[in-house]
Amino acid sequence: MYTNYFHLKQAPFSIAPDPRYLFMSERHREALAHLLYGIGSGGGFVLLTGEIGAGKTTVCRCFIEQVPDDCRLAYIFNPKLTVEELLQTICDEFRIAVSSAAGVKAYVDAINAYLLDSHAQGHNNVLVIDEAQNLSAQVLEQLRLLTNLETSERKLLQIILIGQPELRAMLARPELEQLAQRVIARYHLGPLSAAETGAYVAHRLAVAGEPGAGPIPAALAPQIHRLTDGVPRRINLLCDRALLGAYVENSRDVTPAILRRAAREVFAGDDALAGAPRKPLRWPFVAGGVLAGAAISAAAWQAVPHGPASVSAAAPAPAAVAPKAQAAPAKAALQPKPLALATQDDALRELGTLWGQQLPAAAPCDAAPRVGLRCYQGRGGLYELRLLDRPAIVGLHDGPRVGYAVLTGMDDDTATLAINGQRHRVSLGLLATRIDGEYTTLWKVPRGFRDQVGPGDRGPDVDWIAARLAELDGKRDAPPAGQVLDEPTRRLLRAFQVKQNLKADGLAGPRTYMRLNQLAGVDEPRLLAATGK
Repeated sequence: MYTNYFHLKQAPFSIAPDPRYLFMSERHREALAHLLYGIGSGGGFVLLTGEIGAGKTTVCRCFIEQVPDDCRLAYIFNPKLTVEELLQTICDEFRIAVSSAAGVKAYVDAINAYLLDSHAQGHNNVLVIDEAQNLSAQVLEQLRLLTNLETSERKLLQIILIGQPELRAMLARPELEQLAQRVIARYHLGPLSAAETGAYVAHRLAVAGEPGAGPIPAALAPQIHRLTDGVPRRINLLCDRALLGAYVENSRDVTPAILRRAAREVFAGDDALAGAPRKPLRWPFVAGGVLAGAAISAAAWQAVPHGPASVSAAAPAPAAVAPKAQAAPAKAALQPKPLALATQDDALRELGTLWGQQLPAAAPCDAAPRVGLRCYQGRGGLYELRLLDRPAIVGLHDGPRVGYAVLTGMDDDTATLAINGQRHRVSLGLLATRIDGEYTTLWKVPRGFRDQVGPGDRGPDVDWIAARLAELDGKRDAPPAGQVLDEPTRRLLRAFQVKQNLKADGLAGPRTYMRLNQLAGVDEPRLLAATGK
């Protein structure tokens, strides 16, 4: 309706998963890299999860367009099926001729015969299952059994599971432990940041035919992000209704008032529209001690070198291929020594040494404030850690288990991990396949400072924040001590947060403190310092 009015070729904010509109944030690039990694990994399961509307299906469609010519792909988008229905659907997708009256055994035999023949012709076979949180435990177990067919160098069927966060909880069940151990790569797709939200809106308008500033001003990006939490589908719904509202009002631009009205219509009853803060998404941090001295499985880490100064290289040459006409039995091939990981508390103590502090063996985060440090637990993967630019401990998965390492350095291609005093350099691509985004880092703060200050607060922490903001704003003199965090100071704080890609809420929390510390020259370790970034 409004496309001609705004001189657009098509509606820019359709919720259909059109790969042309895929906005490749670093998170989306990492997600796509995980799927492409799965094709050449030698088989097993690849797991991609994300909140509703985060862009999982769109990434999947982009992945499907990039699969190599030697890859045969089956795609199932409605997996609420019985075991027999699933097997029949797989046969249909791979065009395997089987009688419609066949039973489970006949379907499995036909699939196995097809996979062997396809492998003999040099083809890979990938099964993609969208909305995989709808799979039953019986169907998941059948999928695991299908991956039993293998040669001496690879499994003959690779399976990509795409679903909502509860899919991860499903795979953590004890009865699915064998399947979880076959997950060779996993990634959780999070929301966009405020800066990425603005770039996302501009990108979609440009694809739709608007090369200029467009009818949605860039200044609205923080408001759009606040109303949508940075979830692409919510952004699409809001911006589509806002453009319609501008069209109805004969306005060439979406105004803040039009955006607010659009939000009330699209998100009726949402707390954010009444000005109430959203409850943050809860990302439970895996308890320490789950895997004392744990080891990442050798199969997944076979390309990781184990010397302190070594750099990841190509994987070793595969073993001889089994005869093409028959499957090889399960094997116990010799693999390079895996990385032995630390417990969460041990990793936190090692992290503390980078700040020049010896944290206690028990509950190190509880003791950190006594030495001027605080723990901060977050989520966001390598992208988020690059933005924070500070060392952190990361959880590394081995099937359903997890161990810990300290991420001490990162450049464009490699990362440095500290584990029990030893340094290891690994490729970012390999590291990304084993972490799921949860991290803990430290930040330096005087003992009297609060974790967060807001409107009307006063004290030494407010004085320090006001002084830093005044300095960054080019003012020579710091504000008088003892002042409250008033609206003029909050405006400076929000402007700073927008510029630094932080949540622009006018509240000074841990991430705002971290960035102020960095810009003020507070002596803290940096993640990217060695690369000069």
